[in-house]
This record gives sequence, C-alpha cells and structure tokens, in this order.
Amino acid sequence: MLQQILEELAPYQATLVAVSKTKPESAIQTLYDAGQRHFGENRVQELAPKHDHLPKDIHWHLIGHLQSNKVKYIAPFVYMIHSVDSYKLLREINKQAAAQGRSIQCLLQFKIAAEDTKYGFDWTNVVAMLEDETFKQLDHITICGVMGMATFTDDEQQVRAEFQQLRQYFTQLKTQYFSDQPTFKEISMGMSGDYNWALEEGSTMVRIGSLLFGARY
Repeated sequence: MLQQILEELAPYQATLVAVSKTKPESAIQTLYDAGQRHFGENRVQELAPKHDHLPKDIHWHLIGHLQSNKVKYIAPFVYMIHSVDSYKLLREINKQAAAQGRSIQCLLQFKIAAEDTKYGFDWTNVVAMLEDETFKQLDHITICGVMGMATFTDDEQQVRAEFQQLRQYFTQLKTQYFSDQPTFKEISMGMSGDYNWALEEGSTMVRIGSLLFGARY
C-alpha cells in the first residue's frame, strides 16, 4: 500500500506523513524499512518513547492538539508541529526551542470543518498574531504553512470547499506576510478518506494512517 500511495502523491510532489498513533513500534519499523521517514503522532506521551526507541533519522510530526505544558517533552527532537492553534502555544514552542538551541518548524492550524470538536485559528486571530510586534521576536520557530482537517463526511462538495478555504488562507498569508520566505510552502490537508480530493485542491502534505497500518485499535 505504501508504494501505491507514494505513486499517487508523486505527480503532486506531496509529502506522505504516515500517521502511526496507537500503532506499535514494530509496525513503524516495518514502514521505515520500506523507506518511509515521515511519521505523525497525536499525543506527546506516545511520541516521546517512540522517538527514544526508533531510528534517529525519522522525521516526527506532531499532528494532534498540543497543550503548552507538553511542548518541552518534544522540543529536543520534533521535526514539525502541525497543530499550532494559538499564539500562546506558538510562544511556548519558541521558548522551548530556544532552550534546546534549535528552531522548530510549525504549521498554523485553521478551523475549516463544521464540527465543533476541531481546533484551529480563524482568520482574524492569525492576522492579529502576525501583526503583533512581539511575533517578530519569535526567532526559534519557522512558520512553514497551514494545516486543517475537513468535516468527517462523505459529502465531497463540502470537503472540497473546506480544502479550498484552507488553500485560500495559505495564499493570502503567503502574499501578505510570507512572500519573501521560501520555507512557507506547506498545505497539510487530507487523510485516508479524503487525500485524493485534498491533493487535487492543492495539498502538499497528506496524513495517512489506516490505509497504511490498518484500522485503529
């Protein structure tokens, strides 16, 4: 299945993040041995031990909701945090990255779904943050793009509209705030059930779990 998905992603030059939450280290190692390097976890308490026990050239992505008090546990090694949904969280990531003497790649998570259970910025919050004078002093984070989760529905029209909204946010941010930053290039959207639609709507990074690892348990 890995090769099939990679072939589907190739024309779009999109990155596959294998979502390994709840999966044993042996299953991650199997995909690693097949060449996969980007893995995504939802929970800090699962991610930290996996990082300790698995190959050190894995790029770990934190894709679930992140509490500020947990940042310090992943700051030494996390490759990218997809779920930055508040200015407070971004400041804490910057603080913990500085303590580790490194910069952490971050995506701004927008709430594009109709469901109340999803986290994320709205446009007004993001603009206020980016125009805040103290934002310019955050020199241990790199904003690499945006992330969003569509509504969990079979309604293709609704899901595509939400993906289009996220791409529009990305384009506006790129034009207004990040035009001189080549690192601002990622649109993380699309999961096992909707990644083909996401790719067609401009995704550069898809988060796929069950298709690669089987159903959750």
